[in-house]
Amino acid sequence: MVARFLIAVIAILLCLAAHYTLAQTFWYTINVGFNTLLWRTKVSGPLPVEPQQGAVIVCNHRSGIDPLLIQMATDRVVHWMVAREYFAYRIMAACFDALGSIPVNRRGIDTAATKQAIRLAKEGKLVGLFPEGKINTSGDLLLPGRSGAALIAIKAGVPVIPCYTSGAPYNGTALGPLLMRANARVTIGKPIDLGEYLNRDSDREVLADLTKRFLKEIAHLAGDDAFEPKLAGKISHAGDSASAGDDDAAGDPPAQAGENRATGNGSPASNRERGEADDESHRATTEG
Repeated sequence: MVARFLIAVIAILLCLAAHYTLAQTFWYTINVGFNTLLWRTKVSGPLPVEPQQGAVIVCNHRSGIDPLLIQMATDRVVHWMVAREYFAYRIMAACFDALGSIPVNRRGIDTAATKQAIRLAKEGKLVGLFPEGKINTSGDLLLPGRSGAALIAIKAGVPVIPCYTSGAPYNGTALGPLLMRANARVTIGKPIDLGEYLNRDSDREVLADLTKRFLKEIAHLAGDDAFEPKLAGKISHAGDSASAGDDDAAGDPPAQAGENRATGNGSPASNRERGEADDESHRATTEG
């Protein structure tokens, strides 16, 4: 009996090791345990994406564990854009680091996160964002959306997959949900092909329309086809939001150039222009 159990465990670990590193296998196993035993998560189906295909995942945001719920829909690592302050918790930081999460500054300038997300999606990876930009504790189905997902998907040339989560536990703290029982549900939508919008990332109207479309698709998954989405502030100019052309997005920029973009070093005029552009980038892409 014990031998059979050990064989089963080894078989599962070998299966996981085919998709994950050792550290990722460890965290994925823990995540499966929480989703199965504590949150009793049910998923409508797997993410509709080919094994080597890049994609941007967009989802509503009701709890800090939403990324852990979505992970149950795929055997691939999802690189979530996560607010940098969550990395202050050692356990969470270890998990985020192992899973390749992208830390994003809520305040200030952070164009590096946008470039990293674009690069990963171009390389065939999965990138996750919350268009609402923060956890929704209001009575509204969705908060006003930000244009980061549209910008990244267009620049990377990948589809967008809408998802909807419900029943996720949340008590206002980062670690609280790890101690709360729940009946979580994840509904996976159909991919949205953005092929017709390639090279139109500088069109504010396109970014606005796509952001609203993503929110409507999420609302549809929630069963609310009458939902009218709103936008959060100004929809940024895509060239400003990416803070660079496709060359910089596809590869790592020189260290000094990256530092200048991140800190606004340079002439007063360029500082001001860069600061305005990067501030828009931050508002468009800060998620979690």
